[in-house]
Amino acid sequence: MTSEGSNTTAIKLRVPVKDDGYRLYQLIAECPPLDPNSIYCNLLQCSHFAETGVAAEMDGDLVGFISGYIPPQQPETVFVWQVAVHEKGRGQGLAKRMLKEIVARDVCKNVTHMETTITEDNEASWALFRSFARDMGAELTYHEHFEKETHFGGEHDSEFLLRIGPFTKSV
Repeated sequence: MTSEGSNTTAIKLRVPVKDDGYRLYQLIAECPPLDPNSIYCNLLQCSHFAETGVAAEMDGDLVGFISGYIPPQQPETVFVWQVAVHEKGRGQGLAKRMLKEIVARDVCKNVTHMETTITEDNEASWALFRSFARDMGAELTYHEHFEKETHFGGEHDSEFLLRIGPFTKSV
């Protein structure tokens, strides 16, 4: 039997590579209610946006992934597109560990804020980003950003834009 600490150590965080694209597609499919993207989109997340993404592996399996990017108009902000943690990687603080991994990277040296969008009922994501904000000693603000009827044609719940910051990397 392994302890939680040894499981956490066994999970390796790394920069994604394009060979992770299809594995990411499969991971998202195994993590409902996450919105699936096309395989091509996942390939781009693992290649064009790799430096602001994190792949988490355990025993050769992809058990976690964060996709994100730095919006060209906001070089001080990293936008977190999607957070996925397979049930094999849950209960170990993996999602927050991956968030901290991203902001610690050289590509994020000028980043002082993080943004993401979350539906109102996604309690796990709200808890994750509130906890991250606390750990970073940063304020969290939010407002409705993509509206159900206007932006999703009534086919998806409204998404709230969360903004965390400013923060420093010394935390």
